Parts: sequence; C-alpha cells; structure tokens
Amino acid sequence: MRITRACLPGLIIVLIIFILWPVKITAGDIPIISKEVLKEKLDNPEVVVIDVRARKDWEASPFKIKDAVREDAADFKSWATKYSKEKTLVAYCA
Repeated sequence: MRITRACLPGLIIVLIIFILWPVKITAGDIPIISKEVLKEKLDNPEVVVIDVRARKDWEASPFKIKDAVREDAADFKSWATKYSKEKTLVAYCA
C-alpha cells in the first residue's frame, strides 16, 4: 500500500495523538476500522468522523462522508481537545 501526500497529515495527527496520549500505546493497540464497519456506525452519536484531508483536496472531492467534520491536520492542537474522550474518533484522509 502506498501512502499519498494527501494522507500524510492524517498520519501525522495519529502520531501526535499517540505521542501526547497519557498512556503507553503500541502500534498493535491502534484499531483500524473497515469502511463496512464504519458505515454501520455512522448513525451512532458516539462516533465522530473527522476528515483530515488538505482543504484543497476536500473542496475538490465530490466524495465526503455524511456528517463528517473537516479539521485541518496542521491545526491539531486547536481542535484536539474539543472532542469528548468518551466519543469514538475516526480520522480519515481518503
């Protein structure tokens, strides 16, 4: 699998989250969700889908997940704490 430049900000966010997280987390602890499982969870208010694509990629794309919140990966510090730790956050950059 090849990592595109558009996905790089999302990967950086994941790394920042786990560097700043108060508990030790290993790569095996990070769950990956399939699109099929995510689709089943989209109506769940406990799940927040965060689109971390670059603004130009997001604006140019006709494909967006319904009710996903677009956040700028570069501004992670400004939005990271606005989501409850009780919620399941799913970041994507496809």
